[in-house]
Amino acid sequence: MKKTVALIFGGKSAEHEVSLRSARNIADALDKEKYSPVLIGISSDGTWYRFPDMNVFTQATKIVDNALPPNAEPVALICDLGKPVLYSLKNQTKTALDCAFPIMHGTMGEDGTIQGLFKMVQIPFVGCGVWSSAAGMDKAVMKHILADAKIPNARYMLLTPYKTTTYEELVKNLGTPFFIKPANAGSSVGVHKIKSKEDYEVKIKDSFQFDYKVLAEEFIQGREVECSVMGHNHAPKASLPGEIIPQHEFYSYEAKYIDDNGALLKIPAEIPADTVKRLQEMAEKTYQAMGCDGLTRVDFFLRPNGELYINEINTIPGFTKISMYPKMWEATGVSYKDLITKLITFAFERHESEAKLKTSYL
Repeated sequence: MKKTVALIFGGKSAEHEVSLRSARNIADALDKEKYSPVLIGISSDGTWYRFPDMNVFTQATKIVDNALPPNAEPVALICDLGKPVLYSLKNQTKTALDCAFPIMHGTMGEDGTIQGLFKMVQIPFVGCGVWSSAAGMDKAVMKHILADAKIPNARYMLLTPYKTTTYEELVKNLGTPFFIKPANAGSSVGVHKIKSKEDYEVKIKDSFQFDYKVLAEEFIQGREVECSVMGHNHAPKASLPGEIIPQHEFYSYEAKYIDDNGALLKIPAEIPADTVKRLQEMAEKTYQAMGCDGLTRVDFFLRPNGELYINEINTIPGFTKISMYPKMWEATGVSYKDLITKLITFAFERHESEAKLKTSYL
């Protein structure tokens, strides 16, 4: 019997539009002999809608309350008699759901918030749990965990709007140039390479538009290499790595999603076999240290001397046509369709395991 899988996309995030592109690809690749998809788009204001078919992806690049595609049905995800259901606010009907597949990059999706809702309504879901999602999203928290696990990463300073940190202080501690990035954002939103005091004073205002915490991070001269990881936390498996060669000054939002020639992708990366092994081992160690489960993409800097540094992790990486996560698995021998099936299988397995835990003392 087919399982009903809710594909959930959009949301209150600067990466809303990217989410829709990822969702369309996953919906296309879903094994329709095993799964029946339910398309749920969350508007930029936070309203949940069900869409009857794939036309939503051609009718809208963004889900907006006052400009909805036809047939958008307002819904709510609830727990009814211990079972997860999608409740129609229009006609008061209920649709049983077997699994949720969140495809919401950035805030309100990748940061543990929606994962908490899934736990509350008792639905199996694809990807990392609440705390690992939250820790992976917050780059400052991530760095504390990596430091505790003795996993190399770039030096940084934490900036807030409530404490003035001068350009001179940052240069003294981090050197020049350096990067600034919102602690809780993805897809290079609000990320800037800083080369001068004037540059810093302008660009820091943009970074603070996306978060109240901003990281100033040392610039590491090296190649940008990534690795896909999937599986349960006790037994992760890393893919062959891929390399990103930005054609812009760095791998910015524009280079990732707007400029078709914004970056060259080499999959697999042309690096020595012993370096591939070290990178895969570090990716799996990072996955375990961060408490990840299901899937994560781990991003590295590879210095000319062979030293590896973790840049960041992404617990809901992109699934667009040019996204690295599925492409690296394809190079490793896992097709896009099989990848989606594996991720859904992990969701059911974890839920089944967690259901065995006691939730009452008496």
